[in-house]
Amino acid sequence: TSLGLMVAVVVAVGLCRSLARRRLHARPRFCSFVLELLSTFQVCACTNELSVLGSTEPRPHIALTLTYGFTVLHGLTLPGSTCNPCGTLQPLWGGRSSVRVGGMKIGAQFAAAVLARVFMHFVWRLEMVESHSGALAQGCGNPMQTTVVQAFCIELLFSVVFQLTILQVENIKPSYRVHAVALLITMLVFAGGNLTGAIFNPALAFSLHPNCFYDRFFTYSLVYWIAPCLGKFLTLHLF
Repeated sequence: TSLGLMVAVVVAVGLCRSLARRRLHARPRFCSFVLELLSTFQVCACTNELSVLGSTEPRPHIALTLTYGFTVLHGLTLPGSTCNPCGTLQPLWGGRSSVRVGGMKIGAQFAAAVLARVFMHFVWRLEMVESHSGALAQGCGNPMQTTVVQAFCIELLFSVVFQLTILQVENIKPSYRVHAVALLITMLVFAGGNLTGAIFNPALAFSLHPNCFYDRFFTYSLVYWIAPCLGKFLTLHLF
């Protein structure tokens, strides 16, 4: 049921993206906003459902396999979208995008994060799967299972490694690139998922753990917003 739900989200988003391209081609900025909104919604909604499946036995094999598979699926079905505020900073830094366009994309990503969380809560209330009732009742899941300093360093390091890899594989054939990126994300989740969740995406982190940001805003913004963005800037500075 959970897999069917995620596939349905991917199909629905694909249809909406195709419709947006046809109807909004005369308004490129608004079209870019809508495409980024839809793409980030897909990533956040599917990852919210994947987090529910994280405790499925055998652990962590099922979770890692699904992480790899859906990361590949996102890469193949969402070309041209970053779905990550950190990725939107790169063209701003290089002068290839205006602050207005970049701000619109980041706004779309955080709006999609909220919409995905609201949508998943609605789906979880239907209790199609037994684990949905537990997910609905859960407040802050406290993804940080280590000190704040260590969590900050882990998210910073993972962000640097991820962004460096993205820059290195830009010229690889897209069908190979999505597998390389998916393999890297899966490895990072395996290495640090039990400590911080290995998210390194501010919008996705906000969608997965909104209650944590509400309870301890400074701590979680430091680890899940500032650390990934700082990692992006360090990567761009190195290049």
